[in-house]
Amino acid sequence: MRIGLLGTGPWARTAYAPALAGHTGVRFTGVWGRRPEAATELAERYGVAAYGDVDALLADVDAVAVALPPSVQADLAARAARAGRHLLLDKPLAVSVAEARAVVDAVERAQVASVVFFTARFQKEPEAWIEEQASVAGWFTARAQWLGAVFTGDSPFAASPWRREKGALWDVGPHALSVLLPVLGDVRHVAAAAYGPADTVHLVLDHATGASSTLTLSLTAPPAAAGADVELRGEAGVSLLPGSSEGAVPALSRAADALVAAARTGRPHPCDAAFGLRVTEILASAHDMLTGGADRDQAAGPGPAA
Repeated sequence: MRIGLLGTGPWARTAYAPALAGHTGVRFTGVWGRRPEAATELAERYGVAAYGDVDALLADVDAVAVALPPSVQADLAARAARAGRHLLLDKPLAVSVAEARAVVDAVERAQVASVVFFTARFQKEPEAWIEEQASVAGWFTARAQWLGAVFTGDSPFAASPWRREKGALWDVGPHALSVLLPVLGDVRHVAAAAYGPADTVHLVLDHATGASSTLTLSLTAPPAAAGADVELRGEAGVSLLPGSSEGAVPALSRAADALVAAARTGRPHPCDAAFGLRVTEILASAHDMLTGGADRDQAAGPGPAA
């Protein structure tokens, strides 16, 4: 599979480019970026072509990996799907339901494969834990804390305009949902409150299995307090999400494996664009409540069970 990279920012440079370049099952073909000079620099580092035109890159590849802000990603992902290209996408798929649905519609019409990179779903220990807990009945409640220090520590993402605008709800909220939905089922209702420093938000979710979960999300945690924790409690007792022994690059390599397999077999991956749309619907419901656009407690919108 010939794959091109759309994006040249910190995430593209530190995760996507090395993962694609080191992958034996895909051929890293080229780079396009909104800043041509950055695309040239990154392409030269890996000995691939730099493209000044997206359509020229699409003409030379079978798939694209996208490391761009979500609204930019959504538009280019739909464009690539319409061109018949498979999609390796980042979370969140989009920051509006309409944008996310447009991607899914394009994927379905073109019958291309799609995988959205939710990090924990492609790291060995967390992935195995999620699969194991999903097979256990009787979960009563869950507590998830996804606390980043992006705006308080020395993070390369601190200057990201979309993170500054959208905050933790849209940046780390997708990670928490990607862990909880496979275990506790789809979300029927959401309650949201913005109590705490800066972008800190709290969500309460009512799941289709009858379980409930609470989420605390922030990109403004003190560096010493940053981290991600998920705790499940139910008839089987208490279970904690394990940490991962590996970083983003090996996980992205597995996501590329998943894309290749989905393209070859025609079987959708659990983290496909449709799942990305469902995550967007849930986050959009929470966002509406936080910004006064909806009742404090509302249904999370239509969607298949996760």
